Amino acid sequence: MSLAELICPAGTPAALRTAVDAGADAVYCGFQDATNARNFPGLNFTPDELAASVTYAHGKGAKVLLALNTYPPAGKVDLWRQAADTGARLGVDAFIVADMGVADYIARTHPGVRLHLSVQAAASSPEAIRYYCQNFGVKRVVLPRILTIPEIREIRKEIPCEIETFIFGNHGLMVEGRCSLTNYLTGQSTNMDGVCSPASDVEYKRHEDGSMSSQLAGFTIDCFGADEKAGYPTICKGRYTAPHRPEGYYAFEEPVSLNLSRLLPDLIDAGVHAFKIEGRQRSKSYVRGVVSAFRQAVDDIRAGREANIADLVALTEGQKQTQGAFETKKWR
Repeated sequence: MSLAELICPAGTPAALRTAVDAGADAVYCGFQDATNARNFPGLNFTPDELAASVTYAHGKGAKVLLALNTYPPAGKVDLWRQAADTGARLGVDAFIVADMGVADYIARTHPGVRLHLSVQAAASSPEAIRYYCQNFGVKRVVLPRILTIPEIREIRKEIPCEIETFIFGNHGLMVEGRCSLTNYLTGQSTNMDGVCSPASDVEYKRHEDGSMSSQLAGFTIDCFGADEKAGYPTICKGRYTAPHRPEGYYAFEEPVSLNLSRLLPDLIDAGVHAFKIEGRQRSKSYVRGVVSAFRQAVDDIRAGREANIADLVALTEGQKQTQGAFETKKWR
């Protein structure tokens, strides 16, 4: 396959059509249950909606990747197996999986459908990636956001599958597939229930001075001044006080947005096959703007032209942008 395939988010059927029309090479989506890591009310697809969406995407020359990227709790694997059976019947082009049991079931039951290894599997070494390829026939790995471009280039030389990297959106650095923070407060797991900071546990409180606090399950996660935009309360991106930091600080990570638009040529040179845009919870207008901008940027790079990425700056979801680990070492 050619390098720089554009993989775009589809939280709803309408967002899927928007992404395809804006130039996505492939879209990724999930069912309305715990089998995918964005299991929120109002998001995702029924089987009938997925069937219609597959028909629409294929009619426009785009692929549909079904995310089954959570971990089944003990004794409840049937939900994941049924989702795989339904996806295969409806003609999805690939499954994005994290759990080895789910991968094994699909490899044995639906060998004609491609398997992509989710970032939730946290496979960041050639040895780990080769294991999935050899035992389950994985065709592509979505790499964690912790790797530098030189490291990606070296991994590419040692593995028998394609590489996909995130290039835009949320910059989550908790160990992929291993985060239990939300479960600690709400009883719902990011990795087994597909819910990080469920909306039913979120509350915003306005105070007399005009400031606002965001809360999760009754615990204050962050406080914002009257002139600040209040963010969604996720524990890893909250601000907390401590004896040595009474003013409050980001104990885990800052709410910054990943933007690798300037590094696209270097990622292609390193052997990255597919670029992934994060944002299944975002609006159609966001999807249209980001996908259109990256479609133009990728096409410009392929044609040897300088890419115009100015429009992407205004679409980032945090106050700051970052190129993360990707820019921490020199290359070439």
